Amino acid sequence: MSDEGFAARCLARAAGSAVLATQAEGQPFASLVTPACSPGFEPLLLLSSLSEHTRQLRAEPRCALLVTGPAEGANPQTAPRLTLTGIAAEVPAAEATALKARWLAKHPYAALYADFGDFALWRITPGGALLVGGFARAVRIRQADLRPDPAAVAAIEGAAESIIEHMNSDHAAAVAAIGAGLLGGPTGPWRMVGVDTDGADFGLGEVVRRLAWAQSASSAEAVRVGLIEAARAGRAGQVGAKI
Repeated sequence: MSDEGFAARCLARAAGSAVLATQAEGQPFASLVTPACSPGFEPLLLLSSLSEHTRQLRAEPRCALLVTGPAEGANPQTAPRLTLTGIAAEVPAAEATALKARWLAKHPYAALYADFGDFALWRITPGGALLVGGFARAVRIRQADLRPDPAAVAAIEGAAESIIEHMNSDHAAAVAAIGAGLLGGPTGPWRMVGVDTDGADFGLGEVVRRLAWAQSASSAEAVRVGLIEAARAGRAGQVGAKI
């Protein structure tokens, strides 16, 4: 597991939107989509069967996804960005409920239409990626280095429900400090809505902010330490501090 892989995952997991590249008979096509990521780092997309890109994926599942972060200044080329290539497929019904809940935690506004009959959850299985950390800083990442450690994924996913419940029930003030004080969101009753090897998600109504760990977490204890540090920084008003 590489530092570049961790940086790539943090960038993708934080993204609220992305550009999806598909093709039809060799003609490239680009669409705006709203991704989330599975615990094991597979991008998730809620797609309508009426959309051009969905019809193209059914015919040719090979695709690419571009996500970007904020630029360092006026030049957009200073923005970190990740181009991920892979194979898209509709998520089977047996897996869709849990993964759809994860997607909705990232995009709560979509609850208004997520259950419409023409929408379905899709998953991209990554094949590799190109990470550009800023101007003239590019590195290719292999699939093996892009994915988080499976044992760590299983450990944190197994504890995720209890971690989230514990934080929201017993540490509401700490959660609010993270959402507003550290992540720069508005003041209010923030809730923790997701956690994984690379960070955690916090929501207030339709506002969702991402907290990234300083390094990939391998256990529930590592998550606990990260949350304690985040709450401390949030109470101190250290907006954007690295946790």
